[in-house]
Amino acid sequence: MVRRVLRLVYKEVRGLHQAAYVLALFAFTSQLLALVRDRMLAHQFGAGVELDIYYAAFRVPDLLYVLFASSLSVYVLIPFVTERISGQRTAAAQHLLSQVATVFLLAYAALAAVIWLAAPYVVQLTVPGLVGEYDAVVTVMRILLLQPLFLGLSSLCGVVTQIGHRFVLYAISPLLYNAGIIFGIAALYPAFGLAGLAYGVVLGAVAHVAVQVPLVRGSDLSFGLVRSINWSEIRSILHVSVPRALTLASQQVALAAFVAIASLMTVGSVSVFQFAFNLQSVPLAIVGASYSVAAFPLLAQHFAEQRFDAFRQHVLSAMRHIIFWSVPIIALIIILRAQLVRVVLGSGAFDWADTRLTAAVLAFLCISLFAQAINLLIIRTFYAGGLTVLPLVVSVLSTLAGVGITAWLYQVGAAEQTWFITMAEVFRVGDVAGAEVLLLAVGFVVMSCLQTVVLLVSAARVFSLPLGWLGVHFTRSLAAAIAGGAAAYATLNFVVEGVNQEVFIGIFMQGMVAGVVGVLAVIATYYILRSPELLEIGHSFKSRIFKTNVLASQEDVL
Repeated sequence: MVRRVLRLVYKEVRGLHQAAYVLALFAFTSQLLALVRDRMLAHQFGAGVELDIYYAAFRVPDLLYVLFASSLSVYVLIPFVTERISGQRTAAAQHLLSQVATVFLLAYAALAAVIWLAAPYVVQLTVPGLVGEYDAVVTVMRILLLQPLFLGLSSLCGVVTQIGHRFVLYAISPLLYNAGIIFGIAALYPAFGLAGLAYGVVLGAVAHVAVQVPLVRGSDLSFGLVRSINWSEIRSILHVSVPRALTLASQQVALAAFVAIASLMTVGSVSVFQFAFNLQSVPLAIVGASYSVAAFPLLAQHFAEQRFDAFRQHVLSAMRHIIFWSVPIIALIIILRAQLVRVVLGSGAFDWADTRLTAAVLAFLCISLFAQAINLLIIRTFYAGGLTVLPLVVSVLSTLAGVGITAWLYQVGAAEQTWFITMAEVFRVGDVAGAEVLLLAVGFVVMSCLQTVVLLVSAARVFSLPLGWLGVHFTRSLAAAIAGGAAAYATLNFVVEGVNQEVFIGIFMQGMVAGVVGVLAVIATYYILRSPELLEIGHSFKSRIFKTNVLASQEDVL
């Protein structure tokens, strides 16, 4: 039994849609664990100061992660490694990974030590509104500095697993990461307080890398530490990776800025925004991240081999399917937002006011879900083509625009209460304290949409991507979204109106029935409109995506 499970974990999965569905399946499972994690946090703390401290402490470690670990990760290294493997220089590829691992460990250890010492000053700059809680944020943040170290090593291992098309193994790591956090909430928090939550995060990060170690050690690309560094090779990687790292860092800076503004708002605003952001990240991870991750190795290979027609075909295929999934999902989430938030988070200290605020922020954030999913793919398209400067420039400018608009709205709103009142009434939270948190969602949506539009137009010009088909496919998806949203709304108001919404099972049944009806309406609409994506999905499942061969070279690993 154990051997069969291990054979499944180490299976090689090829093909864009097959790999995307494998990743989507595990992403869905991982996101379920993430929802369990958030529900446990909401039950324990509600949208209060303790959770504000916990989420605020993540901002600097997450920024370090994108600056260091992700700058030398899968999407940067795969083209370099693939180029050496294509030239039958496996030993050179292995040595390159070893050099990268050595540089990463030394550089991260040095900067993390500086941040650890300067933590009291860093916290005052990043969360100015949490006056009186600085010591707690410092303690949690110092522990969380270990997280980027292990996640960075996991990213390097991910180069080996993705090149080997071991998408099942690659997708298991996030499951273990969330499992570690859940263990921290359930077992370590009662013993160590907020520090116990941080220990759980570190434990999850260790598991994230540990599950990939057996495959890496048994691979021809197994890497370690080296004494000498070929700095010309490292500089060639940094030339590509630094702009990418700064691109991702700009997104983390934006989130840090939103958290800093939220810390000046009503207590719990940081938690409300983070909860809503986590919820909208579930469909983003399942749809956008799955297709972009699955497409990247093939895109890098096609570009390296100068097969540009195949390169464009894979980009457009992934984009069509992202549109197919994401647009109807937006409509369903907006309609079912209150039920989703209440089912996932609504217990213990997380009261009805917290639910209403989080649902309103979630609805606004989801407006940009389609743009975020496309953005993930387009950025990886540029990276596969070895172009990183343009995404950096666009990301920085859109971040400045989003944060600037948010800060301006907050300043205007602080002096002119009609801004807050208007926003609150539109989203039906006018009688709930803390409605100004909606301004964070406004800034995020502006940032995401602006970035995606500019990058998409730029990609069309750089890679000669035809976008004339975009209107037809988007219109078809919009029709399915309207049908699904209308069906779900009608079901909520006329079919299950009498369900008791004061208990968990009643809210769950109401949301589930309305959601099922909405999904059926979406599928029916796609079928009537003869959606080609629907046919392609059926074909991919008929090919039995899990029925793939295990490479003989991995038998020893198992």
